[in-house]
Amino acid sequence: MISTMEEKPKEAKTPMTGFASINEDLFQNILKRIPALSFASAACVSKSWNRNCNQILYKPKLASSFSLNPVQKVALEEVVNKVLSEPIRPQFAIANVIGSGVHLSGMLDFLAAKLGSKTPIIVSCAGGIMGRDAVTDEYKEVMIEDFWVDGASNSSFGIMLSVGFLPGLKVDAIPLLRPRKARGVAMVDKFVMDIRNYAALVSDSTSPSLIIMFGSEKTDQKPVMEKLDHAMSRETIVVGDERAQFLYRSGIESRNVYYGSVDHYFSDAVALVFARDQNRPSGTGEIHFHSALSSGVSAIGPRFKAVSANEIESETGLSTWLTVRREAEQEILGGQRIIDDINNELGNQTKLFIGVSEQRKCFVGPEKPRQMRSLAFHEVMGGDEEHLFVDGVGIKTGDYFHLYHPDPSAALSSCSNISKNFRNLKLDWSFRSCQLHAARGVGEKEVIGGFVFACWGRGESFFGHNNVDSSPFLDNFPGVLMAGIFTYGEIGRGFSILNTDESGQEVKTLCFCVHVYSTVYLLVSYTPAPIEH
Repeated sequence: MISTMEEKPKEAKTPMTGFASINEDLFQNILKRIPALSFASAACVSKSWNRNCNQILYKPKLASSFSLNPVQKVALEEVVNKVLSEPIRPQFAIANVIGSGVHLSGMLDFLAAKLGSKTPIIVSCAGGIMGRDAVTDEYKEVMIEDFWVDGASNSSFGIMLSVGFLPGLKVDAIPLLRPRKARGVAMVDKFVMDIRNYAALVSDSTSPSLIIMFGSEKTDQKPVMEKLDHAMSRETIVVGDERAQFLYRSGIESRNVYYGSVDHYFSDAVALVFARDQNRPSGTGEIHFHSALSSGVSAIGPRFKAVSANEIESETGLSTWLTVRREAEQEILGGQRIIDDINNELGNQTKLFIGVSEQRKCFVGPEKPRQMRSLAFHEVMGGDEEHLFVDGVGIKTGDYFHLYHPDPSAALSSCSNISKNFRNLKLDWSFRSCQLHAARGVGEKEVIGGFVFACWGRGESFFGHNNVDSSPFLDNFPGVLMAGIFTYGEIGRGFSILNTDESGQEVKTLCFCVHVYSTVYLLVSYTPAPIEH
């Protein structure tokens, strides 16, 4: 007997609803708009959600904002909440603070707890900040002098936080150490070798792509930069603040020097080092750095020669007393006479600097010395009937120099040139991207952010109106993140975008990495990997 089973009617398919019904592009567009903490929870929902979250996190991103809330804890929470308001994988962080009663160690601990103990973090004091307000999203330049009324601080406070993730790069903070023992000397050669060794470890080169430096206010960074300039390839860009109070945390515990500890070293500088990752996953796009310099000084008067140079140490620091004569003349000129002649020519009293043309042998460790020609700026402190007094040391008998003065007109023209060059750079990128996309399926190159390091003597009081130093970036890349600080000495090396019409021929042929009354620009661009067919 054959039995038959009654077939059940097929159930109608339930239409997809909610997130399951939308495509991945739209889904990722929704995910990337939620705060970082919620995003972390979303990544745990399912394998599909986790895959989409990882695709978002592996895209390059820079986030930055500032707060002027006078309550430091509230200001910190405001900037952290803002930079984490969208998904980001913190690879490095830089916090810059202005105001009085600043507690850097507490801020460093707070940020490490929020961003991760393995995230390299630098916290520094600055002369001013520029960026977007965490609450209003309004762009501002804020100087520390804005916090002083009738010569007294009003206990105000400001902090700017910048956090980034740049795929295809490795990042860490490497310190320049100095023994705590009496008259300990900074270990500059070790610092340079530590940077080279780190780059060699993670990439196929001993020169990293980028170094962001913060130097101690008590240490002359010119000798440090000379060694870095000697040791690094021409492709390595170095930017930063020459003189600042700072604390840092490295991703490698053995590199950390803790404030108030019994550690055997001080940190005289710290370098945030960006090196290409030789083990980066396939399909990773290319990060590139581009730099530019806006000069704010002009040469004035004849060329001088140092007949003698005596280094003096006092409670206020190191200085040099020079006896001077004009080039090709024999008469020794008094320092005060030189200053008076320059002020009479300018029609007013102003800050003056000497730009010394140096020719020195430079080497790192056991390497063979190499002759280097550089330009070193020293502020003029005064003079008497015999000597010209300048800040810092390193000048030798026989060195030649020019006098320089801050020049708002030259600085404004320089900013205009930088803006024009940025505009041309955009056009060039657009043209090249069209060619590459047609030939190899490469996506369009885009600027994802930038950093600005401007002299504290610039800003509104220098130009007569605000946002001049920011204008090359704001005019050409509106809507793209830009974070900047006003520094007490601008570090800039390896300029790929030059304003060639504003410097004398002698200056063009010299290396100089520490500047005065200038602004250093750093652009970060990203080119997606070719599309796989």
